[in-house]
Amino acid sequence: MIQRRRKVLVRKNLQSRKQLFFVPFHASERVMRSTNVLRLSALRFFALGIVAAGLVGLVSSCSVPLGEQAIAPVGEESLVANASKAGAELQSYQSFIVGDPADVTRTTQGGTVLMGGGTDVDEAFRWMISRSGGGDFLIIRSTGTDGYNPYVYTELGGVNSCETLIITSRTAANDPVVEQKIRNAEAVFFSGGDQANYVNFFEGTRVEDAINYLINTKRVPVGGTSAGCAIQGRTYFSAINGTITTDEALRNPYNSKLTLGRNNFINNSLLDNTITDTHFNNPDRRGRLMTFLARMSKDYAVQPKGIGVDEATAVCIDASGSARVYGTGTAFFLRQRTTTSTPETCVSGTRLDWFRSRQAVSVYKINGSASGAGPFSVSTWSGSGGSSQFYFVDRGVLGISY
Repeated sequence: MIQRRRKVLVRKNLQSRKQLFFVPFHASERVMRSTNVLRLSALRFFALGIVAAGLVGLVSSCSVPLGEQAIAPVGEESLVANASKAGAELQSYQSFIVGDPADVTRTTQGGTVLMGGGTDVDEAFRWMISRSGGGDFLIIRSTGTDGYNPYVYTELGGVNSCETLIITSRTAANDPVVEQKIRNAEAVFFSGGDQANYVNFFEGTRVEDAINYLINTKRVPVGGTSAGCAIQGRTYFSAINGTITTDEALRNPYNSKLTLGRNNFINNSLLDNTITDTHFNNPDRRGRLMTFLARMSKDYAVQPKGIGVDEATAVCIDASGSARVYGTGTAFFLRQRTTTSTPETCVSGTRLDWFRSRQAVSVYKINGSASGAGPFSVSTWSGSGGSSQFYFVDRGVLGISY
């Protein structure tokens, strides 16, 4: 994760006298206080009052120890109750905006951005801004800050506004105000983080409806990086039981952590029967993507496709399905080689075996560039400007052939 996506962890436990709680100062900021610190402050205040009044003798005559005397006036239960009440009154989402807050209408062109995480790809954001017609650019996230706002609005420019929505619950995702903010956008980008949050918070809510309206009716560019990219395909790895490694997936393709969603979230027809994965320059991602494809082939009886994207790299797909690869890494376009080259063994508790004469899955690789390498058509699954290879799995071990 880059610096723009700092995580904010909020913990609240009001039952223990030693637990931490939060006192809100501002909608975008919470200040952590300890009840132990409050006791100490009260103790010091009480002691100073005694000295000022010249009541040293009174201290020695008290039947209750000084420390307990100092704690009693603090009213811990009252403080905690007030903090709880203030916290409950906070919105379950946060909104930060730079630029013109008034909604504008622009002519837009649809498109999809699949970014692999790591350093953001300026060219991909400029591609989105161009297709937004210079309208309102919206960042969606479930944790973090508004760090994208100055990046999009000031550093890149060319938009009417940039707004960040931090949506932290299904309640917030069903808020009509949140829904309208999304529907008004001319471009939407999902930040990185944890895709399980996006699935748990957004699937089946007004947020989902609004995103699909933008893709299929208003036709604006929509994309994401890292976790925000992982949810873009019609089939997706939800990670609701945690992430999974290549070794875990290849050893058991039905591992409880290998959780797939299908046709029930973001409805982008360009990515039908397609699953995405990110940080693909990490070799550990490749075997698990192969296992995702094997599960799709076995469970859904389709010829599955996958797109793996390196960090600092983005695949930008226009409305016709023509993709260009931007950035400094590589994009990988995977597809089961033929409709009949299904996995030989894909069952629970057994190593995946998908050999097919060492040509189970065809892979087309395109190295990114500043001007956009390719193209590659996700409609015909063919391209130029790249190179071909095959992936296969031999009893739980990933292999590559040429």
